[in-house]
This record gives sequence, C-alpha cells and structure tokens, in this order.
Amino acid sequence: MRQRYVLLLVGLVVLLLAVGALPSLLKSGDPYYVTATEVETDHAAVAAENLSERRYEYVFGALEDGRSAAYYEGPFGLKESFSNSPFDEFSAIRTWNGEAVEGDTVYVRRNGTVYRLAITQTPDA
Repeated sequence: MRQRYVLLLVGLVVLLLAVGALPSLLKSGDPYYVTATEVETDHAAVAAENLSERRYEYVFGALEDGRSAAYYEGPFGLKESFSNSPFDEFSAIRTWNGEAVEGDTVYVRRNGTVYRLAITQTPDA
C-alpha cells in the first residue's frame, strides 16, 4: 500500500515537472521578437546593469543581437502561465520604471547607449 503512494507521488512530481518544461517546447502560433534599435534621445531609460539576464532573456537577447529569439504563444493560453515571455518582461519594466516605457516600447540604457525595444512579429522591423 505504501509503495503505491510513493509511486503515485513520484508520478505526480514527474508530471508537474513535465508540465513546467513542456510549454517552452511548444512552438505553435505566430512568433514574437523583441527588437532593439539605438536611438539618440534623452528619454528616461532603464539601466541594463540593473536587470538580470536570466529574468530578462528577451531584452538581453535583443540588446546583444538586435533581435531576441522567437517567442511562440502557446495554445489556449496555457504556455503563458508556465513560461517567461517578452510581454512579461515589458510589463515588469513598466511596473518598475514607468517613465522608461512609452506606449508599447521600452527604453534601456547600456554602456551609455539608449536602445528602443519593441515587441514585433516581424524580426526585421
């Protein structure tokens, strides 16, 4: 009897781990990218050194390469509950420093250069 409970508990843990990992593997729907463009502005900007590269992976991907890796929205809104998205990152920056946000764009300062970051479905925009 005790072995069944242990097996059930192990199975539940494995299932929860799979549910946590699976959404990041789903690539359905349209891709979204964060693009970074250097701008000459005195607009308020978030200092990149105050952001964590692990938490803001799409922001830093755009700062490094001009465009982040693709983010695919999952079906039924399931993926958004379990994984980080560029929308989450922009929302967190908006909450943290609303002055660095203008509409759907975010301004980030890195090494003295200000970048305008935007979420787009076309990587070359």
